Parts: sequence; structure tokens; C-alpha cells
Amino acid sequence: MTASASALLHYSRKRQLDAPPLPRHFNGPQSHTRLSQRLHRFLQLPPEARFLAFDMGNYISSSSAIGWPSDDGLGLFSRWVSTRRGLAVAMDEEAGTRLHLVDKRVTDPRKATLKAEAVKPQQSKKTEPYYKEAHQAATQRNRRLEEIGTDVKFYGEKLSEIRKSDKAVKEDLFKPLTAEEEKELHDCFYGRGPSSKVLVLHEPSNIEISKEKFQCLRPRCWLNDEVINLYLELLKEREIREPIRFLKCHFFNTFFYKKLACGKNGYDYKSVKRWTSHKKLGYELVECDKIFVPVHKDVHWCLAIINMKENTFQYLDSLGGMDHNVPRVLARYISEEVKDKSNRVINTSSWHEELVDGIPLQQNGWDCGMFMLKYIDFHSRGLPLSFSQEHMEYFRKRTAKEILRLRAD
Repeated sequence: MTASASALLHYSRKRQLDAPPLPRHFNGPQSHTRLSQRLHRFLQLPPEARFLAFDMGNYISSSSAIGWPSDDGLGLFSRWVSTRRGLAVAMDEEAGTRLHLVDKRVTDPRKATLKAEAVKPQQSKKTEPYYKEAHQAATQRNRRLEEIGTDVKFYGEKLSEIRKSDKAVKEDLFKPLTAEEEKELHDCFYGRGPSSKVLVLHEPSNIEISKEKFQCLRPRCWLNDEVINLYLELLKEREIREPIRFLKCHFFNTFFYKKLACGKNGYDYKSVKRWTSHKKLGYELVECDKIFVPVHKDVHWCLAIINMKENTFQYLDSLGGMDHNVPRVLARYISEEVKDKSNRVINTSSWHEELVDGIPLQQNGWDCGMFMLKYIDFHSRGLPLSFSQEHMEYFRKRTAKEILRLRAD
């Protein structure tokens, strides 16, 4: 043994003998060397240090056979710690004396990545500044306003077209008669000549209108069957002439309902069965939008409508009355008619019976026939009933003019 080794051993034993006894369970840093006190802040002490006073300097010096290491035991302690904790002790490069711990454990890089991601603090969701959100909302509102503006412009143009159309229709429906037409009508109503003189002959229906019959169109007179039936023929010809402008309708004459409902045994379909053959009409009633049926009640004219599109029976009375027997008779008729002519079965029990409210009403005792004709005229156009009692005198003249021309406008 060399002298230096013998001296080191003697020094180590002397320190052990001179060291005062310590409590068994002493964990305080006072008994450690300065190096162990610093490391104690970062490391858990060896198992033997939990029960006995532990001197890091004695541990290092006794573990070396050569003597006190030139690195103050740093290499020895580093190896010891590495085998137990996977840590290394390194000197502070800046201070030169301060110790710190470095993790040198070799692990799977994939695990290390997952661990790093797990401990990575969750980033808060990035929010846009308020002014950007407000600008975006304003932009969206502006787009919506542009869309609304476009819709308003579109519907404005449509409304303008409708108003122009309505204006044109009203001008057509209420177009004043010329002075020449007024004079011609006055001569027919009040001029001299035989009352039996035939003013008009409608060859398709073989209806002729004499001067006497024509005079029922003067104010305060009741309309007769010939004038009403001829005008209904003209309405039918108008629809054929302009099918796009008018609804597809069928116009029964004034004798139809009485023959259907008032036979020898009451209801009598056979008596009117041949009136609507396809050969005679060129179409079937099931193809029509509306079917008009004049109803005469002693001295009063009413109108019944079989609305094939809406499956309703409508009743229009210029005095505001209602006869529930009329829709029942027509329901039975249209069921038999469709079955006979079209070989189809329709259930009219689910159809609605409608007393049309809000219609123009007569204010006297002689304009019921003219009201009925204008109900038919406006309904065949698909227009609302936009007339009143004050228009009846004009409508009498206009109907007279159209009959003389054999053309309904």
C-alpha cells in the first residue's frame, strides 16, 4: 500500500470515528457534504440514506482505490446515478460550479413523441377579432339585402305586369260604347218598325232574336230565354276562339235544369242524356274546368256551377238566397254523366257544397238575369266578380251590342 493510500484510509476511518452519533431516522441535509446537499434538492437519496446518516464524501472516497478523484467524484457519482435513476449530473457551463440534472435515459422515440404530445399544453382555440366577425356578419346581411332587393324588384315587375293586365282587362270589360253603337242600340230599342222583325239569327244554335225579344235588354226589363241562351252560345264560341285566354267551360242552356230535375218522376237523367254526347260537343264534361247551369225559379234567375277542378258545387244568387236541392241534383247528374260518357266512377259525396259569399247583389227587382250572365262571364275568364249594381245599365247595352255582332268580347 502506498503512503497516499494509507493516509486516505486513515483519514476516512478517523472521520468515521470522530463523527458524532446521529439518530437512526435522520433525513436532514446537515450531515451531508456540500455536494450531497445540492443534489438532495433534485434526487431521492440512496436506500441506505433513509436509515443512517450518509456522508457523500466518505462514500466517494471509500469507493476509490486510487484516492480522491480529480473530478471531485463527479464521474463516480454520475455512473452510480445513471445505473439507478437514468440521470446524469452535469456542471453548469455558465457558472462552472452549479450542478444540474440531465435526463439521459434512452427510450423509444415514438414513445417520447407521444409523451411530449401528452404533456404539451392544450392550445386555446384561436378566435377572430370582433371587428372581423362583425364585418363578416355585415357582409352576409348585405348579401341577404341584395337578394331581398332582387326579389322585391322581380315581384315589383310582376305586380306591375298584373296591374297592367288588370287595367287592360278592366278597360276591356268596361269599355264604353261608341256614339255609333249607342245610336244603333237606340234604334233597336225604341225605333219604329214591326216587333216581329228578326234582328239576329244564330245559325249554329238556330236561335233567332226578334225586335220584341231584343227589347228585354232595355232597362227595367226581365231577360228572356232566347237572349240568355244566345249569349251563352257566344261565350262558348269565344272560348273556342281564344282557348288560352279563357277557361275550358260548358254552358248549359236555360232549359237543362228544369228538364233534369222536373221530369214526370222528378229527377230524370235520361231526358238530358243525349245533350252531351261526344259527337255533339267534341269533348266530355269531365274535361271541363267549370260547368255552368242556369236555374230559373219562377221569376228569378240563379246560377249553379259544377267546379270540376275544385270538386265543389257553387250556388250564386243575386238576392243572397240558397237552394240545397240544386247541388244534390247536380251531384247525382255529374256522377251518372261521367260514368256514362267516360266510363269513370267519381264519388261526389266528398265534394263541397258552397254558397258563394261576397258576390255582387242586385238592388232592384229586374236585373237578376243580367247578374247571372255576368257571373258566368267573369267566372269563365277566371276573374273575381268586380262589378256592382251600378254597372248593370252598361252591361245591358254591351250585351245587346255583342248579340247584334254575334260575337262576345
